[in-house]
Amino acid sequence: MSNKIINVTKTFLPPVEEYEAYLKQIWDDGQVTNNGPLSKLLKQQLCSYLDLPNLLLLQNGTLALQLAIEALGIGAGDEIITTPFSYVATTSAILWQQAQPVFVDIDPDTLCIDPGKIEEKITKKTKAILPVHVFGNMCDVAKIDEIAQKHNLKVIYDAAHSFGVKYDGKSALEYGDISATSFHATKLFHTIEGGGIVCKDEAMFEQLRLKSAFGHKFDDHITLGINAKINEFESAMGLCNLKYIDEIIARRGAAKAIYDEQLRGIVGHQKLVNKLTYNNAYYPIILSSEAELLDVVNSLNADGIYPRRYFYPSLDTLPYINTNDCPISDDIAKRILCLPLYDDISLDDQKRIIGIIKKCLKK
Repeated sequence: MSNKIINVTKTFLPPVEEYEAYLKQIWDDGQVTNNGPLSKLLKQQLCSYLDLPNLLLLQNGTLALQLAIEALGIGAGDEIITTPFSYVATTSAILWQQAQPVFVDIDPDTLCIDPGKIEEKITKKTKAILPVHVFGNMCDVAKIDEIAQKHNLKVIYDAAHSFGVKYDGKSALEYGDISATSFHATKLFHTIEGGGIVCKDEAMFEQLRLKSAFGHKFDDHITLGINAKINEFESAMGLCNLKYIDEIIARRGAAKAIYDEQLRGIVGHQKLVNKLTYNNAYYPIILSSEAELLDVVNSLNADGIYPRRYFYPSLDTLPYINTNDCPISDDIAKRILCLPLYDDISLDDQKRIIGIIKKCLKK
């Protein structure tokens, strides 16, 4: 076993002196939160980089989902159609708002929600569809939009993995009525903790902004709100990291190409949709069985390598919700594994990982 530990991801950290320069600005300004100058600058730069009409910076991606649900007036007794193949935060946000998740199974190739199965789950209680762009792969946005318009439903996209992704030349964050994303430290672009919302409707965007800041302007209390604001220290990290994002995506793409070349035909892969500009955020592989996956995981762990069973388990099997039968999601969740991928992963480390996987699959 090597002494070197390789985790599934590694947080990008900029040169410390660049972050310290922003810290000095914070000390000079004396403002550490409440939409300070660095938060305003980060919003401006992100909108420019991602070509977005607006962006609300928040404390995390889960709050982004909760605020989206709250702003749309969805609550107790309402149903939201969603996918069981996601991180638990997607379902948690729905339940936290006292709504009911209704699960629709996934497409076995793209791993995103299967739009052909959505309409059969729509009831009088259905208020919205909350799909996930899984690992940055785009949902069938055209079909989902068609269904939503037909049934007068709102669409909230969980775009936590979709920073920098474009579909048909347009940012992934511009699709749906509202898109929520994450800037957590494990993500491609991060602000340590953080998230964001993009919303087409200006009046709704203002409601989201108000609700993220206690619901008041100065002494005028306008709506129910919470505190979801990003702070200046997190914004400083975002400003530093945005400077390097193109390099990060390119280097991750080079590492992804090595995995592709060495593992093609040996393991299964997610099928990326056409017209997609991908961000190289994750490298999932699909094994033939859960037993095979566990053998690979145990063998990698024995050599200090820690991939992640992402996403596992299928959320329709969680013990604290009313479950649905989503056999494809449940099957994929038992066989999928995200391999280590980050901007400075070495060729030698990738060779170690690939060699162990090939050895396991030859047994």
